[in-house]
Amino acid sequence: MRLSTYKKFNRMHQYIVNASVQIVPIVQDKHPYEWVDEAIAVIQQSGIKYEVGPFATLLEGGYEEVMQVINSINEYLFSKNCHEWICNVQVQIRSAADITGSEKTAKFKK
Repeated sequence: MRLSTYKKFNRMHQYIVNASVQIVPIVQDKHPYEWVDEAIAVIQQSGIKYEVGPFATLLEGGYEEVMQVINSINEYLFSKNCHEWICNVQVQIRSAADITGSEKTAKFKK
């Protein structure tokens, strides 16, 4: 990677991004919600800003921080012998500014 490209890429990481992460356990050893609850506990322990939703959890923070939490969830499930799971992730990045979940949903909240 050229240095100028790296510097441009690295600047992206100074802004707040948001991500949606959904864990879908494909297991029969225990109820899937138990695995999801454990994944949410990993998020809670991370200290990152989050909001649990019925289908996914919103994460908000620096790019590296958000990606580390997603990695930690997968590492946790692996370390606890979750047999199989799908990790659906969506990340929104704005090239020159922060992007937050509340910015996108504020007009719908009463």
